[in-house]
Amino acid sequence: MQEKILILDFGSQYTQLIGRRVRELNVYCEIYPYNHFPAIDETVKGVILSGSPFSVRDANAPKPELSLIKEKLPLLGVCYGAQYLSHFFGGEVAPSDSREYGRANLGFVDSANVLFKNISEHTQVWMSHGDTIVRIPENYKVIASTADVEYAAFQIEGEQTYGIQFHPEVYHTTEGTQLLHNFVIDICGCKQDWTPDSFIETTIKELQDKLGDDKVVLGLSGGVDSSVAGVLLHRAIGKNLTCIFVDNGLLRKNEFQQVLDSYQHMGLNVIGVDARQKFWDDLAGITDPETKRKTIGRDFIEVFDVEAHKIQDVKWLAQGTIYPDVIESVSVNGPSATIKSHHNVGGLPAKMNLKVVEPLNLLFKDEVRRVGKALGIYPELLGRHPFPGPGLGIRILSDVTPEKVAILQEVDAIFINGLKEWGLYDKVWQAGAMLLPVQSVGVMGDERTYENVVALRAVASTDGMTADWVHLPYEFLAKMSNEIINKVRGINRVVYDISSKPPATIEWE
Repeated sequence: MQEKILILDFGSQYTQLIGRRVRELNVYCEIYPYNHFPAIDETVKGVILSGSPFSVRDANAPKPELSLIKEKLPLLGVCYGAQYLSHFFGGEVAPSDSREYGRANLGFVDSANVLFKNISEHTQVWMSHGDTIVRIPENYKVIASTADVEYAAFQIEGEQTYGIQFHPEVYHTTEGTQLLHNFVIDICGCKQDWTPDSFIETTIKELQDKLGDDKVVLGLSGGVDSSVAGVLLHRAIGKNLTCIFVDNGLLRKNEFQQVLDSYQHMGLNVIGVDARQKFWDDLAGITDPETKRKTIGRDFIEVFDVEAHKIQDVKWLAQGTIYPDVIESVSVNGPSATIKSHHNVGGLPAKMNLKVVEPLNLLFKDEVRRVGKALGIYPELLGRHPFPGPGLGIRILSDVTPEKVAILQEVDAIFINGLKEWGLYDKVWQAGAMLLPVQSVGVMGDERTYENVVALRAVASTDGMTADWVHLPYEFLAKMSNEIINKVRGINRVVYDISSKPPATIEWE
């Protein structure tokens, strides 16, 4: 049985980051809402309580049931978790005199305490709270302080229960990984046996046991998640897996054939479906972004359903769902109202009467890439930028026509190829071009033109939750602008998007 750390989520924006940091230590962990976590069994080696946007002083403050955890298992409260362990066990939390946000330094560190082993005095930490602990219960011992926060960290005497009022999971806490190592490895005793190779071995065995000789169908997108899911399933069940790759007419230039070729070189049994005309016909005249998304999603389901029914005796539908999708769908406050329709877990209709198998639903994106590397998948495919499910359909900021798709494909190809030629592609999380519903005056030769504007976008991110625009070299941007305007008929102006997320989003629609 795989040992694990449980992370109880109180709605913090950083909860997934705690999970990723623990996984980076080669320790498996699972994230659950604080009020809906599984039974505690012998596989659970410790528990982490996350931060929260709530105050422990709120009337509706989250109150987890810890009777089966506290005093029985190692427990680490982070920010809200630490304040909860103080406020509801005999201490007191009150509003800070000054809101404690940003960098701070620990002025006192109890280096003899195992939680702070190999952590230097004056180490930098990241605070993010409006409340602070003003009194701790009698049996609590201070193990770290800053100039402004006396109770930056504590331990309950006689227990492996700890609280810290800073965030070890964020980059700005410079020795946060060491602190998590001390808790997870030294205090909880985890063996660090969660590796790509161990995941592959375990998952292939589980897939073989679950699927037996049943046939499985998988919808490929050309992206990292579905590709890794396909290769993993192929390793497990071989010819009983059929993959379907749909050309929705909204892919990048030449992408359909290139991706189809790469899948066949990997030995996958892939059916390519040219459904371009259906998508273009059904999108005609639609300008509302959400209606576009739903139309593209509906058409994909219809095309996929028809192709899947051509395969005899299919019992399972495989999906490339990854762990952040699962967490989003069972968050503390229910599914996020802001999740776009193509991001929701599931997506294919119940009428298909297929059981669902999701071999990657325990992995974060960076882990999917590491597993793909261990499976021997081409680095070019694993390093591909994320691409939206609705494709270029939501990068054309007006109604979609084959002519507009062709223009945007040419612009996008020049931009993406340029990033690769200049050695910039791998420094960017995601890049693309938007065709704007704007025309501007230009001059070409002796003639005035009135043609379209495109916006180029390149962002840096670790997980897509937040993103900064990339400071691409001016010389590169100038080259791209000249090349696009000279080579793509219908474009006479190029702009570069310098918005970060938040407040903007990565895509424009």
